Amino acid sequence: MTLIQSRVDEGRAVGIVLGVIEADDTTRIVSYGDAGPNARPMGEKSVFEIGSITKVFTGILLADMAARGEVSLADSVAKYLPEGVTMPSRSGREITLLDLSTHHSALPRLPDNMSPSDATNPYADYTVEQMYTFLSGYELSRDIGSEYEYSNLGVGLLGHVLALVSGGSYESLVRERILKPLGMTRTGIVLDEDMQNWMVNGHDSEGNVVRLWDLPTFAGAGALRSDVRDMLVFLAANTGPAKTPLERSMRGSHEVQKRVNKRMAVALNWHVQYLGDETILWHNGGTAGFRTFIGFDPDKSVAVVVLTNSGHGADDIGFHLINPGMPLAEPPVERIEVKVPKGILDTYVGEYELTPDFTIVVTRKRRELYVQATGQEKFQVFAESETKFFYTVVDAQISFVEDDSGTIASLILHQNGADQSARKVK
Repeated sequence: MTLIQSRVDEGRAVGIVLGVIEADDTTRIVSYGDAGPNARPMGEKSVFEIGSITKVFTGILLADMAARGEVSLADSVAKYLPEGVTMPSRSGREITLLDLSTHHSALPRLPDNMSPSDATNPYADYTVEQMYTFLSGYELSRDIGSEYEYSNLGVGLLGHVLALVSGGSYESLVRERILKPLGMTRTGIVLDEDMQNWMVNGHDSEGNVVRLWDLPTFAGAGALRSDVRDMLVFLAANTGPAKTPLERSMRGSHEVQKRVNKRMAVALNWHVQYLGDETILWHNGGTAGFRTFIGFDPDKSVAVVVLTNSGHGADDIGFHLINPGMPLAEPPVERIEVKVPKGILDTYVGEYELTPDFTIVVTRKRRELYVQATGQEKFQVFAESETKFFYTVVDAQISFVEDDSGTIASLILHQNGADQSARKVK
């Protein structure tokens, strides 16, 4: 309780619900903070958007449907799409279901034909037809399977394809194959009356209440809502000996499919973190007003779920409770944003290589700078000087470095007490 209480009291979260499964199968749930205006008090019944944690449900559906012979991991995506839709390919290689589930499809994070009528709910009016149009016209910039790039489009497409195979919606498929067998009655996309009554308010990183997100086309990438008890049931089914066909499919979804670097691999939408001889399977989620985390040590059967209703991440709490060797984030230093001219921001745009398997991509939109590291979401960074920028979702900063000619040659990532240099490669 002290851990989450201090996080809220320091202004690094609005509210947190934390659930832990210990190695002896005992369960603990604690909560602290504010559920927001007109919401019921924060507690174990509170419902949150779990965002990209939905992706591991999609990975389990893929494993389950493959085990039943309904699909194969090696199947091309094109096999299941309607006539007239052309999937991009390259060098004679087609994108497979496995490529989508491991973020090795060479598809971008998002399609470039999204133009939401409401920026506060950016996925709500993006249609299947728009996705088909994008896919039919997109040209891959690299070989399929050659590189990890986190893609909401890819996993959203995977969920769409699996729903097509099932003959129903994504929500009906996940409910029939996972939620009902596990007794997860307070997880879903459409909120029933009870879930609606316990839905908490999401808040951005400044503490403002923001609206919920709807993801009709990309449901498999991030549409689910849930509470801590259901998520603990889900984690419990992912640990220990498999006793049912579903649990065997879950174990199949844990199998490493691609190694990203020395510290990380990907299974079927699970991220696999290596810490010496120990392993953590995990995924996090982020929407406009929520940051969430689930993870477990498959050998020790220790599992953690962290649900927050603000734009501040709390992944470090989850990792630390699974493995105390992973440090907690220090309280951030108060920083003041300054304005930087667009011309200077443009000089920072590009790709920076920290290691051959880990890059940082910097992009600009209007007067805003965005940073996306390998295996992570894209986040806005804010200037505190012309060369130094800071995150608000984590305690990390980036400095841009010029060479002797005045050209930006590298950046330095300042995080967890370490300074890591990344040279500009594009």
